[in-house]
Amino acid sequence: MKKTLRTLFVAAICCLTFKATDACTNYIVTRGASTDGSVMVTYAADSHQLYGALYKSYGGKFKPGSMLAVYDWDSGRYLGDIPQVARTYSTVGNMNEHSLIIAETTYGGRPELADSTGRIDYGSLIYITLQRAKTAREAIETIAELANTYGYASSGESFSIADREEAWIMELIGKGCELDADGNNTRKGIVWVARRIPDGYVSGHANQARITTFPLDDPENCLYAPDVISFAREMGYFDGPDEEFSFCDAYAPADFGTVRGCDARVWDFFRTVADGMEQYTDYAMGYNMENRLPLWVKPRTKVDPKTLFNTMRSHYEGTPMDMTTDIGAGGHALPYRWRPMEFEVDGESYLNERATATQQTGFWFTAQARPWLPDDMGILWFGVDDAATSCLTPIYCSITEVPECLSEETGSMLSYSPNSAFWLFNRVTNFAYLRYDMISADIRKVVDEWENARLEEVKQIDEAVVNDSQKKRQKELTRYSVEMAQELFNRWQLLDQYLLLKYIDGNLKSEHGDVLDYLENPTAAHFVDNGNGCEIPDNIQFPGYSEKWKRAVAADHGDVVKVIKNQ
Repeated sequence: MKKTLRTLFVAAICCLTFKATDACTNYIVTRGASTDGSVMVTYAADSHQLYGALYKSYGGKFKPGSMLAVYDWDSGRYLGDIPQVARTYSTVGNMNEHSLIIAETTYGGRPELADSTGRIDYGSLIYITLQRAKTAREAIETIAELANTYGYASSGESFSIADREEAWIMELIGKGCELDADGNNTRKGIVWVARRIPDGYVSGHANQARITTFPLDDPENCLYAPDVISFAREMGYFDGPDEEFSFCDAYAPADFGTVRGCDARVWDFFRTVADGMEQYTDYAMGYNMENRLPLWVKPRTKVDPKTLFNTMRSHYEGTPMDMTTDIGAGGHALPYRWRPMEFEVDGESYLNERATATQQTGFWFTAQARPWLPDDMGILWFGVDDAATSCLTPIYCSITEVPECLSEETGSMLSYSPNSAFWLFNRVTNFAYLRYDMISADIRKVVDEWENARLEEVKQIDEAVVNDSQKKRQKELTRYSVEMAQELFNRWQLLDQYLLLKYIDGNLKSEHGDVLDYLENPTAAHFVDNGNGCEIPDNIQFPGYSEKWKRAVAADHGDVVKVIKNQ
């Protein structure tokens, strides 16, 4: 594992207060719930410090005695060396060459369960496990073994773990730190539960532990640490019958902040794909903690990949938490509120909503494990920056090369690069925040055209290579993945130019056609000129602000800005 990978994740601190709910989101679709029979997992890696890049590690064989250095993903702190295994698998992003997928969200949990002596953190658990396991069940076993052997260095974590057949949610937390005379932690390890999502259902998690009670005698569908209940009793977190034990109530009790800022995102996904979710609106808003959201639901119809892509772009539109409708959206329906997530007025605290799509996303993806194809043909639909105004491109899980525009070497959060997709997408998106209602609509036209075209195109790629030798197939899938990423980068450069031309200085130029016409032929005379041959625009429009915003300004400052008519 490359040392530079240690900077991949910067997780939120524990999600026990509203201010800490700015981390990640996972949605999960099982085989029987997807239109094409794939298992799908989404992930938004959200952090104000995370540079969005596509990380690649190469599998290999290692001699006995080889060691692996482990670095904390949040801080880059060296945690120690652990023995390397004899054989590792290649990975790209959060998927390995066998279509195993692992994603995460941090829920924090009880702070006294942190282990300062731990030698393996949650990010290392993901990537080391991807290098060592082929299936979801193997991954669960590997995660537990690694954390129990070397000590767990992070706070409470939810993992989405999926392969070509099934999908699981695994939730874990450390046991705290109690040192003996030699300085060894006598509580080393984790308590955990993993539940298999029933086929035909969807699930999700977003920085709040989701597993409540669970079956104690169903190893086909539920696995857990042998001391997960007894340790809770020992710590005074639980004193009822075993069958009433709830993992999240014991180890990560929910409150208004963790529900409104975390579980609400899962509810938003559920309401998009399933019926009857309005009954949980009061829970999602943090008003009724007893009306708890189920761990999984059955969708009204099977979920296609594009629909799943779009669930990651939600700002709670059409719900009471819709951020485009209140005065905080400004004059152009901006669905974002800059941090911090709470503010105070006259001694009262108020919140800024935390929706699924958020400005501080480093990278995001929808991973597809596809059981009807060889296991090296899984796809990681990968994007960088804010999901609502960025685009996913197909990356096959067996590629041998990372596109330059997505490489970790191309830039950083402290080093701008004109060749970096992360910085290019941020340029476009931050410009969109100025006049979101208009500019984001143009961006979404490009997003939808690109993603729909690639979804159809990969079917042709699959058919063309499925019967090739693995080596030949790998070469072709690498070529296609790299070329598509670069083509998307080039397209976004043209989009950047188009948006500046069209919306400069708050104006709105008239045009022949729309953004898709411009991208198809950027050298054509696209914007309307005055006909004098000097490239001077004609029919410039001044759209102004929303009616709600104008009324708010009039109410707040009308005595100063009111126009006095001549007498």
